Amino acid sequence: MEGNHDADAAAAEGLGILRGVSGFFVHFDFASNGVLVFSLALNEMGITVRRKLGFSAALLPHLLPIFLLVISEKSAVASTLNYTKYRQVGSLRLARIQRHLESINKPAVFTIESPDGDTIDCVHKRKQPALDHPLLKNHKIQRVPPEMPKVRQRVKEGEHNKSSEVFLKRAWQTWHQKGQRCPKGTVPIRRSTVHDVLRANSLYDFGKKQRSGLPLARRTDAPDVVSSNGHEHAIAYTGSSEEVYGARATINVWDPAIEVVNEFSLSQIWVLSGSFDGSDLNSIEAGWQVSPELYGDSRPRLFTYWTTDAYQATGCYNLLCSGFVQTNSRIAIGAAISPVSSAGGRQFDISILIWKDPKLGNWWMGFGDNTLVGYWPTELFTHLADRATMVEWGGEVVNSRANGEHTSTQMGSGHFAEDGFGKASYFRNLEIVDSDNSLSSVHEISTLAENTNCYNIKSSSNNEWGTYFYYGGPGNNPQCP
Repeated sequence: MEGNHDADAAAAEGLGILRGVSGFFVHFDFASNGVLVFSLALNEMGITVRRKLGFSAALLPHLLPIFLLVISEKSAVASTLNYTKYRQVGSLRLARIQRHLESINKPAVFTIESPDGDTIDCVHKRKQPALDHPLLKNHKIQRVPPEMPKVRQRVKEGEHNKSSEVFLKRAWQTWHQKGQRCPKGTVPIRRSTVHDVLRANSLYDFGKKQRSGLPLARRTDAPDVVSSNGHEHAIAYTGSSEEVYGARATINVWDPAIEVVNEFSLSQIWVLSGSFDGSDLNSIEAGWQVSPELYGDSRPRLFTYWTTDAYQATGCYNLLCSGFVQTNSRIAIGAAISPVSSAGGRQFDISILIWKDPKLGNWWMGFGDNTLVGYWPTELFTHLADRATMVEWGGEVVNSRANGEHTSTQMGSGHFAEDGFGKASYFRNLEIVDSDNSLSSVHEISTLAENTNCYNIKSSSNNEWGTYFYYGGPGNNPQCP
């Protein structure tokens, strides 16, 4: 009887794993003779297919990888946006994945099903993943709102483009479309799935940026951009000797095409400190990105990132590890942004502010019209515990050269900078926060693009948009083979 009990326990562990895989329905029952009956129901092209198998419960751990392979192949037919690379996955690996998901998918007070397929869990703010971090064991969530940066110099509303004024709108998030909100005292967290993890190279890599140790040949004052691992940029940046306590920009939102699953396209702000050629770089990042590998679709999504060791072991995207403390109940990090801009049509943008609270030292994030999202506690950082020394704004893509040619993954809108408003993507009203906690327009910036035949950037300034730039490109083209 003891052997049967162990087999049942092993089977129960396996059953929990199988139920965690999306795209199908599985039902298990023990028959009177002790045989486990396995029923699979899958909707294929509108027709429900059912299979029923019987076997000893003790065999489940050995048969589980086979079931997963069959199920995965069939669910690929059922889901048009399922980017998971289907392969045989062992039960031990699935068990590790399940345990990891249980650590980041906290118990929900309320759950919202978004029209785009996301599941948004409303988690009590004191139960969020951030507080699992070893450095935050005694951390108390900051209740007193941070001191907002003072506006020292605000550009006048002017005449950037009269015909464009009515087309500029602010983007929001898709999961709000049904009018549902998370209750007070909770924070919205996008639920991660087994498929999300399986798309990553490994469980360790899930939710992390991949980084190469080989530096890009550049001027000594150029920012930390690394193209040797296929990352390409079109960015503007401040001088490396400045003392910076934050940055702000308004970013045009598009849905660039991605060629292969493990590539991405993003537009973001980087707040940096530390050595650019070592392993102690501190970075705080926020913006929008399209990443089929991370999210399983091609929608632009609000994201955050942080690292204290040049992307080696610390930090992650969004709330996929402990660290970032969310305080807002209306904005879900990692959720889709909607609507998005269209060529020759309406233009939508988002404003992002990152700054250091002068009283408590935490790095806060503001979204839109200074809506507080949350903060990166100062305890997480080394160099950024004091201040930043450089800010970057701009676009980044991954060029994996999957077919031996430059990727056709687009940056920004997919148009080059010279195509201008309504076609090229933009960053406008670039501002930095100084030691007096004051926001002021950036007047002197440098720009960088590794391969201007693929992606480029052109900066300028005027009364309405302050310092701004257009950037992006289509990737592969006759001049970018």
